[in-house]
Amino acid sequence: MSHTPVDPGAAPAVPVAVEAPVPASASLTGGGASRPAEPELRERIPSTHSLSTHLRATAILVVLTLLVTGLAYPVFVTVVAEAIDPSAAGGSLLYYPNGTVAGSSLIAQNTDAPYLFWERPSLTDYNTSLGTSTPPGPSDPALVNETLSYMAQYGFYTVNASVPFWLVSASGSSVDPDLTPEAVLVQIPRVSLNTNLSEATLLNLVNSQIVNPYLPFVGVAYVNVLELDLALLPMIGR
Repeated sequence: MSHTPVDPGAAPAVPVAVEAPVPASASLTGGGASRPAEPELRERIPSTHSLSTHLRATAILVVLTLLVTGLAYPVFVTVVAEAIDPSAAGGSLLYYPNGTVAGSSLIAQNTDAPYLFWERPSLTDYNTSLGTSTPPGPSDPALVNETLSYMAQYGFYTVNASVPFWLVSASGSSVDPDLTPEAVLVQIPRVSLNTNLSEATLLNLVNSQIVNPYLPFVGVAYVNVLELDLALLPMIGR
């Protein structure tokens, strides 16, 4: 038997462990289970950008929006308004002396009876469903003609007085029920002549209906003409 000479200066040989190749189907975590192929994973993951997913989300959003804005919010506002001010929540209705509804304190009416105080002119004949253009300004021919017409008909009742702007001009909405006190006071001679009530009596009535602004220099004093006329009707037996 022959022996290979050993170099006394060489490092001792270290045995190297050789691992067997791992089959492709073997589990990396043990247990012998096989790992699914990559194409199968893609088939099992649902697509978040599919058309049906977007349509379903849109339908849910529309339904929730309708329920919140078309049902929940109006009901909430109505309940709160009823608790705070039931009259305003019900439309701010006004009633004739016999108890029937006369209208709303927020909307003017076409009153042309000579024994009543008149509202502001309306470009829509007091129709709340119609839009309106910009009201005429102080130099507009339509306003000038309106003023001259009023003065020609009732000018002898307003000697040494001018016709207030609010009495011959339409409001922005054309259904504003309020007039300045001056625009109401200038009508007293006409109403007095047609009701046989003294001007002093009508003056006291108008003064009782004047609403002053809540804060000084913020807004103007006004009279709700519809409320004024409803207060006048019992005084003239109508």
